[in-house]
Amino acid sequence: MSSLLSQSLHLAVWLGILLALFVPLERLMSVHRQPVLRTQWLTDLGYYALNSLTTGILLAVPLMYFGVALYRVMPEGILWRIAALPLSARLALSVVIAEIGFYWGHRLSHQIPLLWRFHSIHHSATAVDFLTNTRAHPLDMVFTRLCGFVPVVALGLAGGAGIPALVLVIATLWGFFVHANVRWRFGPLEHVIATPFFHRWHHTQDALRDRNYAAMLPLVDHLFGTYVRPAEWPERYGIDTPMPATLGEQLIHPFLPRPAEKRPDINLGA
Repeated sequence: MSSLLSQSLHLAVWLGILLALFVPLERLMSVHRQPVLRTQWLTDLGYYALNSLTTGILLAVPLMYFGVALYRVMPEGILWRIAALPLSARLALSVVIAEIGFYWGHRLSHQIPLLWRFHSIHHSATAVDFLTNTRAHPLDMVFTRLCGFVPVVALGLAGGAGIPALVLVIATLWGFFVHANVRWRFGPLEHVIATPFFHRWHHTQDALRDRNYAAMLPLVDHLFGTYVRPAEWPERYGIDTPMPATLGEQLIHPFLPRPAEKRPDINLGA
């Protein structure tokens, strides 16, 4: 009970910090004018609490099982070379490795109908702001994080320095930023660093959706042919099929006997 209370206080403090930072920015520099208490804000707040309290628990066992299993079959020469790197190099390598894993976990969640059932909850938001970052089914979040962190553990980058936890903190904070309703452009740096403009084209509900999968490094989208950078901001967000409004209904929605939404074919030449 005391641990749960401590975690709840911790989450409340972080929520207060996020609100104090992003609410004024979104009011002053918004892409689209929308109220602070916009549609579905309470549902997204529920996801903030739920995922913060449960995702780590759900992730721990499969991460260690798959990561350690792969670690044991890795060539020792590679593991020794990685272990000899300075901490800063191991952190940078962890970010890159995790980012590639996140990219493919995210992309597969768009391409495989079963995974899309879960991931579509995140994309069902029709008004995007910083709190939309938390709007995700726990199993969807666990899958994507496994794709990113299993290679980090398998390469021996997780030992001793808390590197996966640090990468997770960086990725989570950046996730709040790229979902924020702020009209900031970074010029040529948008090819290198994920921004709200970059990520809003991932949430768009038009022909350019299913692009810009990277969490932090758009260079990964460049590498795999899914980067887009139109001239203007998108106008519409969401999905083509109905989504229940409440948190409880959304959590059971992927398990209901219904046809999964058919995703459009990805034309990498677009």
